[in-house]
Amino acid sequence: METGEACERFVRLIEEGAYYEAHEALEAIWYPRRFEEDDEVRLIRGFINAAVAFELMRRGRPVPAAKTWRVYLKYRPLMEGLASPRLPRYRRIEAVLEERYERLFGA
Repeated sequence: METGEACERFVRLIEEGAYYEAHEALEAIWYPRRFEEDDEVRLIRGFINAAVAFELMRRGRPVPAAKTWRVYLKYRPLMEGLASPRLPRYRRIEAVLEERYERLFGA
């Protein structure tokens, strides 16, 4: 699966509340590249962690969910210096994740 397609699938699954499946959608493109020293790969890892945080929250595990969300927050600033044609997609993912966080965590 191509990165742009995986990102679109990720957003759709997050919006549907299918957090585990969303995690899997991005993991398919992240996993083969996980050892690369690349900010885009790290950012995708952050998105995966956000989906995991949502799934943990759904399962009634707020402490590990909050810890996992902080991993996403660690990687989110990488967008600022990212020169990628996929940046608009990443911004859309960020907006969807932030909205979902407010709904699930009551922030």
